[in-house]
Amino acid sequence: MKSSINAVKGTRDFYPEQMLVRNWLYGIMRRVSESYGYQEFDGPFLEYIDLYAAKSGDELVKEQSFVFQDRGGDWVTLRPELTPSLARMVAKKQNLLVYPLRWWSFGPMWRYERPQKGRSREFYQWNIDLIGVESPEADAELVGIAGTFLRETGLTPQEVQILVNNRRLVDSELEALNIHNEQKIHVFRLIDRYDKMSAANWESNAMEIGLKKNQINLLLQMINDDTLWQKSEELCQFFSAIEVLGVREYVHYSPRIIRGLDYYTGTVFEAHDRDGDFRAFLGGGRYDNLVADVGGEPLSGIGFAMGDVVTTLVLEKFKHIPPVDRLTKPSILVTVFDEKSLLPTIQLASELRRNNLNVIWYPRAAKLEKQLKYANQMGVPLAIIWGPDEQAVGKITVKDLRARQQHTIPHTDLLKTLRNILAEHNAS
Repeated sequence: MKSSINAVKGTRDFYPEQMLVRNWLYGIMRRVSESYGYQEFDGPFLEYIDLYAAKSGDELVKEQSFVFQDRGGDWVTLRPELTPSLARMVAKKQNLLVYPLRWWSFGPMWRYERPQKGRSREFYQWNIDLIGVESPEADAELVGIAGTFLRETGLTPQEVQILVNNRRLVDSELEALNIHNEQKIHVFRLIDRYDKMSAANWESNAMEIGLKKNQINLLLQMINDDTLWQKSEELCQFFSAIEVLGVREYVHYSPRIIRGLDYYTGTVFEAHDRDGDFRAFLGGGRYDNLVADVGGEPLSGIGFAMGDVVTTLVLEKFKHIPPVDRLTKPSILVTVFDEKSLLPTIQLASELRRNNLNVIWYPRAAKLEKQLKYANQMGVPLAIIWGPDEQAVGKITVKDLRARQQHTIPHTDLLKTLRNILAEHNAS
């Protein structure tokens, strides 16, 4: 037996059925992004590793990136995220662009991680950013986009939520606890791990980084105070804007949301499912220093990213992915009666396509039963039968495979009939 060659570990094959789901998801991202006035962009799949070393943190650079030398000896990586590329692109043409920028993208990323449920080494990611303005209302717009996306996919506030915090608020609270400088970075990470550790281990870790008992007690009070946001003028303005954006039911304050990447400076947020099965399937925040860190002038920005792997699992869990037959693009099969009918059949299919219908034709003469079976297997809901008997009297038969009905109609009524049946299918 021949040995088969498998796909690279941590990658995925997208058969047509999987592509239908991916494109459905992409279509919602595009619709939501464009409804808020965002423009699509993209960057290269390969970047110099120095771009990420500038700000993304050692773990991403040294452990999670696919890094290699090119033939010229330069160290490059498959992009593990897009925001640094965005910052580089903005810095390159900073004085030529019109601000505020509203950009979005959807494309592949790569991270060298252990493949497991919800995590692969190659994944597709939605990135959306607002650059060139610093305000709580700008932060609210990005969270509003996230909430609008959740609603458009069918996810409800009872199933998912967006948790929000502000790094400046947390920073000031830690200062009040006499937690400063390098110790503050360790405490940020400790807060981020609060829900992932036992209480005893968490407190033990807090003591290891040098916190005193009274500091630990006050820190615990802080990260369990769901009203803390009211001390932040930024967050008060933010939630007022979220209210009028119409997604308030999705958005909640959480003092334990920190975000792991080092470049966040203000508002941070994550989307979780309420059962706790999937953490942070969408996340982002404000990154006021990133453009300057890659060679540009200081420029504020806020954005988020969402990977397709976990998001698809969340949508599957709550049964919000439409059946594949509803996502299938070909709507009509034109059957072939015999060899003499081949060219007229091709011509009919072409005429229907010119009227904005998605049509396939059976590429050779075969028994009608076989052709209809093919249509069912492909998820094509309508079949057209146009044999000599129909042609002789100027009629045509439309077979509704989903409803198991057929209609023999005048040829002149074909377009109207097809559109009416497809409209009924879409409405049901």
